[in-house]
Amino acid sequence: MSETPELVVLLADDGTPIGTAEKATVHTADTPLHQAFSCHVFDDAGRVLVTRRALSKKTWPGVWTNSFCGHPAPGEDLSEAIARRAERELGLAVSDVRVALPDFRYRAVDASGVAENEICPVYTARASSDPQPAADEVAEWAWVEPDALRSAVAATPFAYSPWIGWQLAVWPGDYSPEA
Repeated sequence: MSETPELVVLLADDGTPIGTAEKATVHTADTPLHQAFSCHVFDDAGRVLVTRRALSKKTWPGVWTNSFCGHPAPGEDLSEAIARRAERELGLAVSDVRVALPDFRYRAVDASGVAENEICPVYTARASSDPQPAADEVAEWAWVEPDALRSAVAATPFAYSPWIGWQLAVWPGDYSPEA
């Protein structure tokens, strides 16, 4: 029995859903605008989880980024999609999911020419354990102090995904789970 392909929700420029496409085929040099999300996971000590994208990832392989990202399935609530992707990518159960940047949107092209083009609200969440990441998603991970992450991204933006830099630049208030 074949596996059902993962779908992403395609969007008009105003954010209105206009269809779906297979995730495996949507990211190209001319990626259509689609729905996504980013999540920054904090632990009980206030540290944030950063991950290094697996070397097998189609876009931005091997770069450090926020805790995880994903795409909601058609009709899937974003909080359900966040819980699903946290478990799939990181082996984590997350709680206290909150929106930090509801209107975040970006387009970026990586060194291979593949583009990301997303309306991508940004969330925070909490985790009370260390991740057990899937090898096809995450090469490495670390819990870091929020100010240290801001400094590292500012000093070496080339080592991080472009979206984490843009997210941190517009983060409301302190970079914390209470954003």
